[in-house]
Amino acid sequence: MTNPLIHAFFMGRAVAEIVNEQLENALTDALSELGKFDAEQRERLRHFTQEVIDRANHAAETYSGSSSPTATSPSSPPSDVQATIDDLRAEIALLRAEIQRHRSSST
Repeated sequence: MTNPLIHAFFMGRAVAEIVNEQLENALTDALSELGKFDAEQRERLRHFTQEVIDRANHAAETYSGSSSPTATSPSSPPSDVQATIDDLRAEIALLRAEIQRHRSSST
């Protein structure tokens, strides 16, 4: 290779080939990572959906197991709703009294 022009041509060609290969590898890697990310997200979504369905089924089974056998329509309330309301009112009253006691002791 005595001619510097031919040498420069082959050097440029080699540089272009190497840059092309590196660009191809980088693009392939990026697309591979994107594919893995997409697959992971789909798997997470599938697990999330399954978890929601399982919890909803469990809650429905728990609700249907605790409702009275005479209740046939879903709009009819369970028999212990009034007791639950009374318990909640009692807890609220206790909490109000505790808050009042805390306020009076801190002043």
